[in-house]
Amino acid sequence: MILRPGTPGRVLMTADTVGGVWTYAVELSRAFGAAGIEVVLATMGRLATPEQRDEIAALPNVHLFESEFRLPWMDHPWDDVGRAGAWLLDLAEELEPDVIHLNEPVYGALPWPRPTVAVAHSCVLSWWESVWHRTAPPQWDQYARAMREGLQAADQVVAPSTWMLKAVRRLYDVRGGQVIPNGRASQGLTPEPKGTIIFAAGRLWDEAKNLMALEQIAEGVSWPIYIAGDIQHPSRTEPVETQHCRLLGRLSTEDVASWLRRAGIYAFPAKYEPFGLSVLEAALAGCALVLSDLPSLRERWDGAAVFVEPDEHPVLQLAVESLIADSGLRHTLAMRARRRALDFTPERMARGYLALYGELLARRTPYREAQACAS
Repeated sequence: MILRPGTPGRVLMTADTVGGVWTYAVELSRAFGAAGIEVVLATMGRLATPEQRDEIAALPNVHLFESEFRLPWMDHPWDDVGRAGAWLLDLAEELEPDVIHLNEPVYGALPWPRPTVAVAHSCVLSWWESVWHRTAPPQWDQYARAMREGLQAADQVVAPSTWMLKAVRRLYDVRGGQVIPNGRASQGLTPEPKGTIIFAAGRLWDEAKNLMALEQIAEGVSWPIYIAGDIQHPSRTEPVETQHCRLLGRLSTEDVASWLRRAGIYAFPAKYEPFGLSVLEAALAGCALVLSDLPSLRERWDGAAVFVEPDEHPVLQLAVESLIADSGLRHTLAMRARRRALDFTPERMARGYLALYGELLARRTPYREAQACAS
C-alpha cells in the first residue's frame, strides 16, 4: 500500500468484543500494519476471549488495552461510559496517537487532542425503527443525546453503507459524513465442495437479526439449518432455545469459516442490518444467499441473492426450498456473490480511512507542535 503525505504513525481505535465491530477492527488493523501504522486498540463490553487475544498477538502493529466497561446500548451504562471516557483520554495523553478512531460515537464529544473519526456501525434509534416500526421510547433519550453530541463533535463521521449514513443524518442532525464499506480478507473462506446444509450466524437473542424466523421454517425445509452465535443476552439470564434449528453456540472465527465453506445456502432474515459483515463472509465462501429485502443489503447484493421480506415466513421457506431444488440457480447466485465480495477487501477499506485521516491531519496542527505552543 502506497502511503500518502499525512499518513498517521499511530491510531487510537476503540472497539467492542461482542459483535462484528471486532472483526472489522482486526481486519482494518491488519491492513494498517501493512502500511506501517501502529494501532492502539481499546476494547469495551467484555474482556477479549483467548481466540481474540490470539488474533491480536498475530498483529505486531497492534497494542491491546482491555476493559469491561458497559457499552451504551447495554442496561444502565452511563456510569461506565463516563469511566470509559476518562480511560480513553488517559490513553490518548500517554500514547499520543495522531488520529482517534471511534467505533463507538458517543465518545466523540470528549476533549480529544487529535482529529477524531466517529464510525456509525449501527445505532439503537435506527434499530428500534427497523425492528419495531416506531421511534425509540423515552428510556433511550439519554442515549440519543450522547450519540448526537458525539457525532456532531467528531471531525468526520463514517458509515458502512449509504442507508446507514442517511439514518445518522436524519436521526442525529449530522451534516456531511461519508461511506466507507467494510472489508474482509478472503483467506480461510475459499469455497469447498458444498454440503446439503443451511447456515446462519448472529446473536440469536437479537430481534434485529431475526434468526428465530429460521426456527419457524426449519421443520418444513428439507435441509438442516445450523445457527452459530451467542444464545444469551449479555444483560439477561435465560438463553434462547430452539426445537428444529441446530444451535452451535459461539464459534471461533475459524470454525465459522469452516461452516461457511461447506454450507450450500446462507440465510439471513434480518430486520435491521447496516452493512452485513456475516453476509460478506458467506459470499466469499461461495454460499448462495437468501437475504432480507433491506436497502442496505440491496445496496451490496442486488442481483446476487434471493431477497425476501423478513416477516414473511412462508416466502422465506419457499425461497430456501427453491434454491435447494435448483442447483444451477444456487451455483449461479453463489458465484455472483463471491465475485462481488472480492471487491470488498480490507486494503480498500484501509485506503478509504487513510485518505480521510490525511484530510483531517492537514487541517490540524501536529500534536507535538500544539503541545509546545501550549507550554
